Amino acid sequence: MYKKIILLSFITLLVSCNGNSQKKETTIATPKVEKKYAVEKTEAEWKAQLSPLQFNVLRKAGTETPFSSELLDIKEEGVYSCVACDTPLFKSEHKFKSGTGWPSFDRVIEGNVAFDVDYKIGYKRTEEHCAVCGGHLGHVFNDGPKNTTGERHCINGAALYFTPTKG
Repeated sequence: MYKKIILLSFITLLVSCNGNSQKKETTIATPKVEKKYAVEKTEAEWKAQLSPLQFNVLRKAGTETPFSSELLDIKEEGVYSCVACDTPLFKSEHKFKSGTGWPSFDRVIEGNVAFDVDYKIGYKRTEEHCAVCGGHLGHVFNDGPKNTTGERHCINGAALYFTPTKG
């Protein structure tokens, strides 16, 4: 009888030691769906069209050096468009000086900017793309002007070109 109790205790102990670290989690892998854009080109075609900096930013999700963009200090009225496909993305009336070193806007031109989530630097950020060609623009944060949208669309100037309003 004493042996049965010891054996039963030993089996109970073994079963109870099966902790979470020993459990395998089963997940079903979902294939990443490639997004389709109205303007699509091969990597070679983009390289031929864009400067090395523009290609790195738009096609490889790179970031230009802060305070290096010629667009940073433009104060004229006009529109900022995608340098890759000419899609209007931001209006000058929504531009503000954020002090971050990149052109910043408190809103986009609706329908022309697409959003995605990235974890490239270890935490969740909302990434912005041109909705027509898929080019990487920058990221949006919730630390913009409180008197408007509260958003700061922090955009690489290399992804944009500026067209002044004809007056």
